Amino acid sequence: MHRTMTALVCTLALAGPLAAADKRPNILYIMADDHAAHAISAYGSKINQTPHLDRIAKEGMRFTNCFVTNSICTPSRAAILTGKYSHINGVPVFNRFDGSQPTLAKYLQAAGYHTGMFGKWHLGSDPTGFDSWTILPGQGVYVDPMFIHQDGSRRKHAGYCTDIITDLSLEFLEKRPKDKPFFLMCHHKAPHRPWQPDEKHAKKWADVQVPEPATFDDDYSTRSEAAREATMRVDRDLTPADLKQKPPEGLSPEALKKWQYQRYMRDYLACVESVDDNVGRLLDYLDKNGLADTTIVIYTSDQGFFLGDHDWFDKRFMYEESLRMPFLVRLPGVIKPGAVNDGMILNVDFAPALLAAATVEVPEDMQGRSFLPLLKGETPKDWRTSMYYRYYHYPMHHRVQPHYGVRTDQYKLIYFNKLGQWELYDLAKDPHELKNVYADAAYAERVKELKEELYRLKKELKDNDRFANELPKDDVDPPAKKKK
Repeated sequence: MHRTMTALVCTLALAGPLAAADKRPNILYIMADDHAAHAISAYGSKINQTPHLDRIAKEGMRFTNCFVTNSICTPSRAAILTGKYSHINGVPVFNRFDGSQPTLAKYLQAAGYHTGMFGKWHLGSDPTGFDSWTILPGQGVYVDPMFIHQDGSRRKHAGYCTDIITDLSLEFLEKRPKDKPFFLMCHHKAPHRPWQPDEKHAKKWADVQVPEPATFDDDYSTRSEAAREATMRVDRDLTPADLKQKPPEGLSPEALKKWQYQRYMRDYLACVESVDDNVGRLLDYLDKNGLADTTIVIYTSDQGFFLGDHDWFDKRFMYEESLRMPFLVRLPGVIKPGAVNDGMILNVDFAPALLAAATVEVPEDMQGRSFLPLLKGETPKDWRTSMYYRYYHYPMHHRVQPHYGVRTDQYKLIYFNKLGQWELYDLAKDPHELKNVYADAAYAERVKELKEELYRLKKELKDNDRFANELPKDDVDPPAKKKK
């Protein structure tokens, strides 16, 4: 069956009460920046509680295997908008997004959706395909942020960024034309570095002792040189701007590392709690205005994040904490409440899935695949069992070596292409990825199979190494220049 027709059939089968009312669902897409799944209590967090995010999971579906295809902010956002990998949409690093290309927003807008985008855009060019938008310039700031408005003006908004972005989103919902379905992208800056919480949440977390992760003291003994080269370690690479306080004098290296972890995580989790509170505001609005039953609500992040795991902050690596994205979705009458899905979905799948949900034809050139059947609890026989990852951004920011790899349900094979070094992890035996077994003779046959799958995916996705040796200029978020 033609891909478009398949998507449409799946949509109509899922639509339930929406189809009976001849209405397409509204779409509320909420995305945080750098929010790790393991800092959400619905995902079993041992360090914080997120009751409003948990409500989406309780009333909808939690995906346990949602992965990013290039774990860095700007490329992930481009992949989400286009349904295409970095080497196809032209955004492998922090380079400007070509806004003339087709996007999810443009397709929905052309289909009659009223579209809005508020918050962190971080793609260099102005948003296209949106009826209304207000965005942060670049990363933006947490307190009294400047915003770029649709008329081109730049105006400072008094207050805390997470609250303001929610206010702008609620204003969009209030003023929207009531005879059209809406598509709203609410993109929070938080909890991105430098993790600056508002006063209320900072006070709440000031004296909390955050548990350390199991891999906090990873010594990288079996890893490639890439792990030792990366400059994103909690014990040595956090800056005074990150820590915001001077450490007590006389601390041993071990004690200083622990102190810096607490400073990092208290601010990070306070920022997360503010996001959670503001998600609650949006859910309450849907409830009060009779929109909850006809609105797809999604909460996700642009990638995963290291929360002291392996002594790291940031993302980029193909390891689980960085690769895994939270993905919570609710649609009453369609998704069974409290559902958990282990199917493998990717950020390039978001656009096809939302287009199919809106009964809009999914373009043949989108590389992602709609996961609407999974929302119904049905897994197609040919659903993916492996995924392809590629990271390019080197040496800027954190000196994470370029690499690509394949992940299956049990194994992960990573190739650091400039180093010529491989890593293999057996996720069933080693879920924390502490033991690289690439050179273990017992895995020789598995290595052969995984390499075959890696190169099959690479070919299928048309990755011809076009950004392997020459990267576009970082014009969205260039590395800070060191003061002389």
